[in-house]
Amino acid sequence: MAVITISRQFGAGGRTLGKMIGKKLDYRFLDDLILQEIANQAKVSKNMVISMERTAGSMLSKMISGLLSSGYIERMMGEGKGYMDEEVYVQVLYDVMLKLASEDNVILTGRGGQYILEDFEGAFHILLVANKKDRVNFMLKHYKLSEAKAKAAVLSGEKRRTNLYKKFGKKDYNDPNHYHLVLNMSRVSLEKAVDLVCNLVGK
Repeated sequence: MAVITISRQFGAGGRTLGKMIGKKLDYRFLDDLILQEIANQAKVSKNMVISMERTAGSMLSKMISGLLSSGYIERMMGEGKGYMDEEVYVQVLYDVMLKLASEDNVILTGRGGQYILEDFEGAFHILLVANKKDRVNFMLKHYKLSEAKAKAAVLSGEKRRTNLYKKFGKKDYNDPNHYHLVLNMSRVSLEKAVDLVCNLVGK
């Protein structure tokens, strides 16, 4: 019985690895469910949550400055007419991550899981890193992007990651002391990474 969090440099293969580990351990990979649970609890649309995560810092400022139309905001809020800004997002994210972790045998990717569940009993925190060239190549191979789009995706993904952690007041997300296991995916295959994580959790 365990909870696995996977943090990663964008393009290092976190979602792919999480799904592979879930299949081998018969754990639930909860990436999409996290989004839906946040939306349900905040009474906003799933698209609003996705947009909040993608913009990671700019959505709220645009709302305040009036650069987004009221119609756009209403569509993003959804039928529940709830409310979401960065503070609400972080508060709800904490609640959702703790709730899902309590179900055991789950895999959670990104979103500060290593901080939220830092002292959670039975949680194992994994960090994936890789050099930029390999991360771009991973996006080319697994997401069928052009080289230009793959490079842009890696760059924008890293910016979102940095901005997201600013919401937690954290800058040390690459510090190995936060993790049980750090994997350099430039040197380790996905299959070997699965074996290492499974050995770590005792399976």
